[in-house]
Amino acid sequence: MSTGVSPETSMQKPTSKVGALNLSRMDWLTYFSQEKMPGFRATQTADWVFKHLVSNPEQMTNVSKDIRSRIADNFDWSLPEIVSALDSQDGSTKLLLKTPNGQYIESVILRYEGRVSLCVSSQVGCKMACSFCQTGKLGFFRHLTTHEILSQYMIAAQIVRKEGRRLSHVVFMGMGEPLDNYDNVVKAVNILVSPDGFGLSARHVTVSTSGIVPRIRDLARDARCALAVSLHAARDDLRQEIMPINRRWPLADLKSALLDYQRETGDKITFEYILIREKNCGLREAKDLMKFLHGFKAKVNLIPFNAHPGMPYDRPSDDEIRAFQVYLAERSIAAPVRYSKGLDVSGACGQLAAKTQESLHMAPQRKNVVAPKNLNLLA
Repeated sequence: MSTGVSPETSMQKPTSKVGALNLSRMDWLTYFSQEKMPGFRATQTADWVFKHLVSNPEQMTNVSKDIRSRIADNFDWSLPEIVSALDSQDGSTKLLLKTPNGQYIESVILRYEGRVSLCVSSQVGCKMACSFCQTGKLGFFRHLTTHEILSQYMIAAQIVRKEGRRLSHVVFMGMGEPLDNYDNVVKAVNILVSPDGFGLSARHVTVSTSGIVPRIRDLARDARCALAVSLHAARDDLRQEIMPINRRWPLADLKSALLDYQRETGDKITFEYILIREKNCGLREAKDLMKFLHGFKAKVNLIPFNAHPGMPYDRPSDDEIRAFQVYLAERSIAAPVRYSKGLDVSGACGQLAAKTQESLHMAPQRKNVVAPKNLNLLA
């Protein structure tokens, strides 16, 4: 269904201006200093953005009209258009968003009893081509900018604020491979978790990766966040079949980088493991996984495969899921089964493919994501 909720600024045409959400509080202070404007005005502007979730300078009532006009002219404040908001029976909402250059991405608001999470996209499409994922079937169009990533947060935060709630968690598990869009994702993460930014707990912002080995080591130094690894198989031949990235960075390389990450950060790593019937959830695969996990402080999220059109896989039986989980639990590995939210609106793990209500039953199609030539992107 279409939604009556809209961003607090209307969608505009593409522009070469820097996106306002690309700026950290320090960036605002630097800009105001360069423009010979009072520093306290920079603080006021940043407070409107980060504390009050304002995405329109005209609403910054304690900032002078002249300064409001200047920052409105010098930066792009537009947010993506909400094309549709599909409400799931489990309380989640899938947002189909149209960027100013006419492309489509998806975000999912995940409502729980004690928190609200947001699953954000980092790219239009994806290069990784994982065999279980609808986004990968679309192919890759482009990276999202920091502004576009944080626009998803701003839109969702404005929506849940009207419900009397706040976004407390963000997971980079939407469309795209976050570490393939490294610079923009890291800046977005740091603005999300900074006390001078949106102020989320670093433990509540999770970056997921399919295994871009060099960037895992970089992330340990460059950002404060939680790390999740899409593993899905712990034997090279099988993982390669499911996840082509394993050809470039096989499991031994991935494990080495992850151990380095853990030594650098001291953090526990979460491994995501989609259970696919007659593919990766037998006793042999459980033993492979145990061998791979040796040496880690880790948790494994077991995710029963979410069926969707055009995919050759099936979900395992409840007995198969339970047997896999018990094997890990008996060896002291925390392995909760995570049943994805948003399944009925194609918003669950592996299902994001820029679909409207009318196309939920269809296989993923590139034409769902419009990619005009000569794009002027927000910086």
